[in-house]
Amino acid sequence: MRISDDEFEHAIEEALQRIPPRFHQALNNIGIAMADESDDRELATMDDPDGELLGLYEGIPLPQRSNDYGGVMPDIITIFKGPHERICRTHEELVDQIRKTVMHEIGHYFGFDDATLHAHGY
Repeated sequence: MRISDDEFEHAIEEALQRIPPRFHQALNNIGIAMADESDDRELATMDDPDGELLGLYEGIPLPQRSNDYGGVMPDIITIFKGPHERICRTHEELVDQIRKTVMHEIGHYFGFDDATLHAHGY
């Protein structure tokens, strides 16, 4: 599947609308960014170097924050366009996968590791 950046941004917006309402408050503290592909630093965060990096959470997870937390830049979830294009065949599949990717990255914000998130389908 190949789509324009504008179409991918629209698919991200559509996916965000499908996130359960209880998670929307978390998104107030998290910026959503888009990138074509991950770089070497981002790829180094993966457990499976042969897999596709669909998204990446960067920030301080809630369980690691102390009372001194403040005055820091917002957390960021980056959604990578290229990997989504490679694994999705339809628009509906793309939007659903972006939703799953965002939910997975929100899980990291709440302090869950990959094993826990995968066990719950994210």
